[in-house]
Amino acid sequence: MILSSQPQYNLHCYYPSSSTTIKPTHLFFCLSSSTTNNHPNPTSTPPPNHRTHNSRSTHLLIHHLNPLQEPSFNPPHQEKKPQKELLQFSLARKRTPQFPGSIYPNVDDNVDVDASSSLSPIRRVLKDGEDDGDGLDQEMLIKALEIRRNLIVEIFVEAMIKGKFGITYAKNLASRIPDFVDFVMIQAASFKSLPEFSGSSFNFRVKDVLDSSGVVPLIRWLKHNELPYPSIGKLICKSKGNLYSIRRTAEWLKTIHVKGRSIGIVMVRAGEDILERSTEELDEIVDYLESNGVRRIWMGYVMSRCPELLCMSMEEVKIRSEFYLDMGMNEHDFGTMVYDFPKVLGYLSLEEMNQKVAYLKEFGLSSEEVGRLLAFKPHLMGCSIEERWKPLVKYLYYHGVSRDGMKRILTTKPILFCTDLESNIVPKVQFLRDIGVQADAIGNVLVKFPHLLTYSLYKKIRPVVIFLLTKAGVTQKDIGKVIALGPELLGCSISKKLDPNVKYFLSLGIRVNVLGEMIADFPMLLRYNTDVLRPKYQYLRRTMVRPLKDLIEFPRFFSYSLEGRIIPRHKIMVENRLNFKLRYMLEPDTEFDKRVQAAVEKRRKFELGITNAAESASQVDSASQVEGYRDNISVDACDDVYLSSDSETDAQTM
Repeated sequence: MILSSQPQYNLHCYYPSSSTTIKPTHLFFCLSSSTTNNHPNPTSTPPPNHRTHNSRSTHLLIHHLNPLQEPSFNPPHQEKKPQKELLQFSLARKRTPQFPGSIYPNVDDNVDVDASSSLSPIRRVLKDGEDDGDGLDQEMLIKALEIRRNLIVEIFVEAMIKGKFGITYAKNLASRIPDFVDFVMIQAASFKSLPEFSGSSFNFRVKDVLDSSGVVPLIRWLKHNELPYPSIGKLICKSKGNLYSIRRTAEWLKTIHVKGRSIGIVMVRAGEDILERSTEELDEIVDYLESNGVRRIWMGYVMSRCPELLCMSMEEVKIRSEFYLDMGMNEHDFGTMVYDFPKVLGYLSLEEMNQKVAYLKEFGLSSEEVGRLLAFKPHLMGCSIEERWKPLVKYLYYHGVSRDGMKRILTTKPILFCTDLESNIVPKVQFLRDIGVQADAIGNVLVKFPHLLTYSLYKKIRPVVIFLLTKAGVTQKDIGKVIALGPELLGCSISKKLDPNVKYFLSLGIRVNVLGEMIADFPMLLRYNTDVLRPKYQYLRRTMVRPLKDLIEFPRFFSYSLEGRIIPRHKIMVENRLNFKLRYMLEPDTEFDKRVQAAVEKRRKFELGITNAAESASQVDSASQVEGYRDNISVDACDDVYLSSDSETDAQTM
C-alpha cells in the first residue's frame, strides 16, 4: 500500500543483480525519481545522467554496492564532441585543476575524461583521425596553430609589461612580429624532446625561449635609440631568431655616423642580408668609398639615403663606382656626387645608368661633359627618360628651342629635366604669352634665362611684372618686349634691386613715363647696383659736361666700363677737339678709330682752306659740329644750379 502511493525509484547505476537489496544510504548515489500520471512504469527508460564521476569514484561506488562481484564498466554510447571545441579546450592556456570527484569543464557528461592527462581530448582527436584513415583535417591544424600563437602573444605581452612597457605599446608590437611568434612556437616545441623540459608545460617552455632570447631588453634598447615600434617589429622578424645580430649591426652603424631613427631605417630597407653580413664585409665597402672621395663623416648620411649599398657585393660596388670615374670624375667630384644624391650609386641598375648617359650624349655632350654635369646635378640619374625627359624635349622643341639651346638649358639649369612639365613649366610659358611675349621669342627667352622656369609664378614672376607696370613706368604695350629683351629682370629682388634703382633714376629728374621708355629700350638698366650707376652719372654730368637728355637717349651708357671704355674715349675726344654722341663715342675700337680719323681729316682740310663744293659742304658740317659743341658748353654752364642739386642728392643716396 505504501509503495503504491509513492513514486517508484529506479536504479540506473551499475549494480550487481536485480535481487540485491537497496539500502537507503545508497539512494544518495544511485537513485532517481520519475513519475508519469502517478502510475509506476517499471519498463520506462531511465533519464540521462546529469553528472558523471571520474573512473576512481565510479569504481568505489560499484565496489560498495557489490563487494563480491567486480563490475564491468560499460558506459553508454557517447556522442562525439566537435573536434574544434575539443582542440581549443585542450590547448587552452588556463585549465581548471582536476581532482577526484570534480567535473571536467565544457565537456558533455557522457565523455569519459582521464584526470591524469589534460591533453586527452586532443589525443582522442588524433586517434580518431588515425582510425578513420582520412588524415588529420588541415583546418584543425590551422586552428591549433592559431591557438598556440595567441598563447605566445599573451605571454609576450606579459613579459613586456613586466619590462615596464605599456600594454598598448606591447600589444601593438606583438601584432608586428608574427614571424618571431612562429619561431618561439617552434623552439618551445623542440624543447619538449630535451630531458630538462620533458615534464614542463608549453607555457613554461615559451617563457624560457623569450627569456633566453633577450627580446625585451633588445626592444628597450632599440626604443631608446628612437626606433618606432613598426621598425622594431620588422627588425625582429628579419633577424630570424638571431636577435644578437640586430644589436651588432646597430652598433656598427653608429661607427659610421648613422644616428637616431636612421639606424632602424637602414636595417629595414637594406635587405634581408644586412643582419647576416659580418662587420668585415661592411667595413670593406665603407673603406672603398672613402678611398674614392666619400668622407667618412658623410657615410651616415649616404647609408641612410641608400641602404642598398650595404647589401651589395664588393665587386658590384666597384663596377658602379668605376662607371662614373671613367667619365673623367676626380675623387672630389665623385665624393660630392654620392653625398648629394646617394641613390645615384646604389638605386639604379647598370642598364638604366647606361641608357640615361647615352640619352644625355644625344644633346652633343661628351663623356667628360656628362661627368661634370652629373657631378653638378646627380639628381638627373633619378629621373625617368620616358616620363620626364622626352615630354620636356618635345615641348621645348615645339616652342622653337634648338638642339644647342637644349644643351645650354641642360648645362645651365639641369634641374629643369627633373621638374614636372604640366604643373611647373607649362603655366609659366603660358603666362609669358599672356603678357605679350611673341610666340617665336619664347624659345629665345627660355634659352637666354632658363632659371625663369624654376621660379614661382605667383611669388616671383607675377610680382615683378606688376612692379614694372605700376612703379617703373613700363606700359602694357612694352612689357612683353621688356621681358623678351631682359628676362633676367624676373630673377631680381623687388626690395633689394628693382625698387632702389627706380628710386635712384627718379631722383635724377627722370619722369616715370620716360623711365619706362628707357627700360623698354634697355631693360638691363634696372639690374645694375646704384654703386655702379652713381660714378658713371657723375662723370657724365661733371667731367664730360653732358646734358641729361643724352643719357635718356642712350641708357646703354651705364653698361660700359667707366675705367675701361668711358674715360679713355673721352680723353681721345678732348685731345682731338671732337664731340660725338654717346652711342658713337662708345662704339667698338675699330669703328671709333675710323670716325675719329675722318673727323680730324675734315678739320685739317678746313684749316688749310681747301675749297671746293664737296669740301665746302664738309667744312659747313665741321663748323656746325664746333658750333654745337660750344652751344652744349653754354647750355651746361647754365645748369650749374642743377648740378649742385644733383651732387646733394648723390651724397644723400650714398
